[in-house]
This record gives sequence, C-alpha cells and structure tokens, in this order.
Amino acid sequence: MTRQILFDPMLPWAVIAVLGGVALALCLLAALRGLPGWWLRALAVGVLTLALADPSLQTEEREPLSDILLVVVDESASQGLSDRAVQSEEALATLMAEAARDGLDTRIARVGDGEGDEGTLAMAALSELMAEVPRDRVAGAVVISDGQVHDAGQAPDLPAPLHLLRTGREGDWDRRLIVSNAPSFAILGEEFTITLRIEDQGDVPADAGTEADIVLSVDGGQPRAYRMPVGQDLQLPITLPHGGLNVIEFRVPEAEGELTDRNNAAVIQINGVRDRLRVLLVSGEPHPGQRTWRNLLKADSAVDLVHFTILRPPGKQDGVPVTELSLIAFPTRELFSEKIDEFDLIIFDRYQRRGILPGNYFENVRDYVEQGGALLIAAGPDFASADSLYRSPLSPILPARPTAIVIDQPFTPAISETGEKHPVTEGLPDDFGVDGAPWGRWFRQVQVEALPNTEVLMTGVDDEPLLVLDRVKNGRVALLGSDHVWLWDRGLEGGGPQAELLRRLAHWLMQEPELEEEALTAVALGQEITVTRRTLGDAPGAVTVTAPDGTETELTLTEEAPGRFVGRIVGAEQGLYRLVEGERTAVIGLGPAAPREFVETIATDAVLANAVAAQEGGALAIEAGSFDLRSVRAGRQAAGRGWIGWTPREAYLTADVRILSLVPAWLFLLLAASLATLAWLREGRQ
Repeated sequence: MTRQILFDPMLPWAVIAVLGGVALALCLLAALRGLPGWWLRALAVGVLTLALADPSLQTEEREPLSDILLVVVDESASQGLSDRAVQSEEALATLMAEAARDGLDTRIARVGDGEGDEGTLAMAALSELMAEVPRDRVAGAVVISDGQVHDAGQAPDLPAPLHLLRTGREGDWDRRLIVSNAPSFAILGEEFTITLRIEDQGDVPADAGTEADIVLSVDGGQPRAYRMPVGQDLQLPITLPHGGLNVIEFRVPEAEGELTDRNNAAVIQINGVRDRLRVLLVSGEPHPGQRTWRNLLKADSAVDLVHFTILRPPGKQDGVPVTELSLIAFPTRELFSEKIDEFDLIIFDRYQRRGILPGNYFENVRDYVEQGGALLIAAGPDFASADSLYRSPLSPILPARPTAIVIDQPFTPAISETGEKHPVTEGLPDDFGVDGAPWGRWFRQVQVEALPNTEVLMTGVDDEPLLVLDRVKNGRVALLGSDHVWLWDRGLEGGGPQAELLRRLAHWLMQEPELEEEALTAVALGQEITVTRRTLGDAPGAVTVTAPDGTETELTLTEEAPGRFVGRIVGAEQGLYRLVEGERTAVIGLGPAAPREFVETIATDAVLANAVAAQEGGALAIEAGSFDLRSVRAGRQAAGRGWIGWTPREAYLTADVRILSLVPAWLFLLLAASLATLAWLREGRQ
C-alpha cells in the first residue's frame, strides 16, 4: 500500500498564485505598519489558498509484477553442426532454472533459417518478443546462438542488458569453396574462365594441407579433378559442351575434422549460346518453297546463311553464253571439304545428284554428321528418282529409303504415336486449319520406308512416314518426305505451324538440350522443385532425390502429357539436390549451393559485439562451463566471468485507488473565519 498527497485546484494555478501573492503583499504591508494582527491575517490567507488547492490523500493498493527475461534460441542450420544443438538446450535449461530461482518470468522465441536465404534473423525475433510484453517489465535479454546472426545491425532498443551465450568449440574449423566470378552465359566453343577459391577458417589443423582437390562436373556427367592451392584464387578455363542451360558443379572433398561439407560445393548455371548459327542451304532447283526456307533462316539475325541454288545443271544446253550468266562459281571444294566443319546445320532442299558434287564430298558430309554434325533432307520428287541422294555415299546415314513412288494427292499431315511424345512435334498448335481440320493440306509426298531404330514423328497419306529422325553416331539426321511444307507458310486452307516445326527440328538436329527426347530435368520455383522426365518408352520409375543433408526421397512421377512425366517436391532446406532415375541424372540448386548459414560457420562473438556492448551486456562461451544469473543495478556492468546479469524493474499493477480530502471545505472556511476574527479583535483591542 502506498499513500501520497494530491492537489486538485479549484482555479488555475496561475490565478491562485496571483491571489496568494496579492494577499501576502498586503500582509507584509500590515507588518511594516506595525499592525498587531498581521500574522493572523497571513494565516487566514494561507488557509484560503490551501483550500483553493483542494489537497487530498491518495491511497493505492499495488500488486508487484515479476520481471521478464527475453530468450532467443537460434535453431538455424548452422546450429545443427557438431553438438551445438545439445549445447543450446543445456544452456537454455540452466538459464530457465536460474530465472526461476530469481523469480523471473521468461519469454522464449526459437528462430530458424529466414525465408529465402536471409540467414539467422535473431534480432527480428527479439524485437517481436519486445512487442509482446510491457517494456517496463523487461529485465534482460539472452541470445543462445553460435553468434552468426545476420541482422545484428537491427538490434532493438532494450531497457536492460543483452547477452550472448555462444555455442561452438574452440577447436572448430571449416573449409569452404567460393565461386567469386562466373558469367551467366557463354558462347559455345569459346573458352571462358571461372574464378574459384578454397578458404579455410577457424582453428585450422597443421595437417589440413595447403592444397586440395576440386572436382568439376557438367550436368551430372563424368567428373574431372583439379589440384589447387588453399587460400588463393584459381582461374579455371571452361568450354561449355552444349547450348541451353549448363549446370556446372564444383566440389571439394570433405577434409577430416571440418565442421561440414555443405559449403564444399558450388553450383552455377550458365546458358550456352551460339555466337553465330552457320547454316548451309543447298537448293537443287528453283521451286515455290525455296523462298520459304530462305525467309525462315534469314528472319533470325543470329543466323549466317550460305544459300546456293542450282539454276542450270551442267548437262543442260540452252544456248545462253556463259558470259551472260549472272552466276558465281559454286565453291564446292571450299564448302564441302575445307570449311564443312564450320557449319552447324546443312540442308539439302530438293537436291539430286547431277555431277556438281563428286562422291567424296558426300563422304565428307557423312563424316561431318558422324562426328556430331546436323543434316536435314527436304525431299521432293528428286528423292524418288534415280539421282536420289539415297544413291550416294549419304545412304548409310539416311533414316529412310525411297520406294521410287511419288504420291500426288492431297493429305493433312498428322502426328504419329511417337510424335505425340517427341519434343519436336509434341504440342504443336493445331488451330490453323478450316472445316475442323487442325492444319492445311499438302499435295505431294515421297513414299519412303523408315529404317529400323529410327523415329517417325509425322505421317501423311495412308500413314506413310513423312518426318523421320535418326541419330548417327555423334550426329543427327532428319528427312522430311515432302516439298510442300511451304504451303503452311502461305496460309493455304489456314496453313500450319511451319515456323515452329522447323525451328524445333533445327534445334533438335543441333542437339539443344531442351529438345532431347530422353531427359531428366528439374526447375525450382521458391522452395518447390518440379522434376520432368521425358521419354519415348514406357513410364519411368521413381526419381531418387538426394537433399543437401544426404537424406533420400523417392518421388513418383505422373504422366501430364504423352511422354512427359512430372513430379513435384518441396525442398526443406537450401542447397544442392541430386536426382537419379535409372541411368539419368540431374542436379539443381535450391537457392545457393552453400546457403548463407554455411558461408561463415565458425562460432564468434564479433558479430553481436556492438549490440551487446551497447546494453552493458556480455558474451559467454557455453563450453566454458556453467554460469550464474545475477541481479545488478541499472547502468552497471551486467556481465563477468561465469555470470550474466539482469536489472530489477520493480513493475507493479495498481489493484485499488482511494482518494480522500485532507480537510473538509467547511473546516477550511471555519479556520479562515476564526483567524480573520481573531485578527480583527487583536487589532481592535490595540
């Protein structure tokens, strides 16, 4: 119970002060004139002034409130290293026991990894605790952590000491791999450099070595090992193997005794782009579709097109003098012997053997394909003739043989069962045609027989093969058994997806990864990983997903489209995920390969040093042994060897308040009247 005197003036204090001052001045004047009752008048004035102030007695019934200790427990990924989690729980148990002994209430917040790759947001958690309790009850705050806090600069303004109970061991050390410079894209066939660095931190043992192996693999393929010094930058030259997305993984083997291997790997994703796409288009004779091929290839500014059209075969005699022909000599030797390897794609458009290209040049084309080149045959009636390219040294690599029959009747191209699954023809737009037909019709087809182990993607008249693909050693070949694809470009009967079909076909021939028919890929959106398995065969088995911490999960895929099976999994943590399905492998990084929690893994006091010092707190290593919790006065140093302090706040809750007037108004009036009467009598007697 507490008591105090309150005043509730009947008039403003300024008015009371003026009236009191005037009355006091009159009393002093009476005293100077020697009036014997002046002091009685002064008392009467004082009584009236006090009555105007209306004094009262306030009595409060107070219930003391316990002080509160705020505790933030770091449960981020780095706290899972070594025995830090056990240290944290033991320290928390000791702290709770000490707080209970001192009568402190505790508020505990457990903080894990921040969203995305924000790291440990311990100060944000402490601010939230502060917002949930009255400020005048906060007696102290304790953070149990390895000290690697990533929002240390946002520490709240505390009215009490802040302490750090640090996990970790004195002899901890770790090795990590850093990719300090890597491009987001690179030109195919051109060498570029990536800057790598192996860095040791903590109490590095003498036998850790000054060099370490680094293993490189692309798209989960065959790894290659390099030897590099520790603590120095290494400029590693790399050439991308294919266009599209290249996932390059670097890994340093785990050293004995280091804290974790989670930061021993790095994954970068580099898009391989072709500097210039060089295409050789050889048209055997002028025809309406020739312009379509040229317009399609020239529409892309990145395509260098070399186009030759044979306007007059050597055996034709039309009487035109050679000097009047506006033609250049066909540079056959240069194109088909010296520079054939410089082309990314060779197209023979309605070409037939006419003696212009000798047999050894066709052999060069065959070797070019077998060594990784791309060949497209756009066949017309020429392919069914005696001068067909099939009757040349190209025959061993062509995917179909002609029957010498040319079918001249209208038909609508159709996607075969295999074509429904193949990425070249899967999902082609089918809203071009009229009268319910998906596409416009063609009017000529060369009858061919697809060879074994080839892929027939499109069919024509009576389901005869129309588009046939094949792999030849390291290269690829495609045969289009009609020269009427240009009708789609002209919009006859609505046309069709000519540009999209030929674009996909060219990219498949040039081995672009996104057009692979047998592939395992993964895409990450936030924490969700979407796994896609393309296949022309039967349904694939489950995909084994290996998380960064080594745990394995079996992911069952469901068929979302013919030949495309998809599954989704939510990654529980940041890092590198490995996927295996049969002989297919893939890797994907969810966030960085080494999350922020594993960039700096050695426990430290330095990160929170300024925040702790600003609140007169301290940092204690948990491995040093037990500690005490002590009460200290505000403004004093609140930490020492083996102890941390809290500041008593003496907060209370007012249960009841009573207010009584010290003197009744009638008593003030009686006293003032009596004093005034006595003063009058005293002066009258005088």
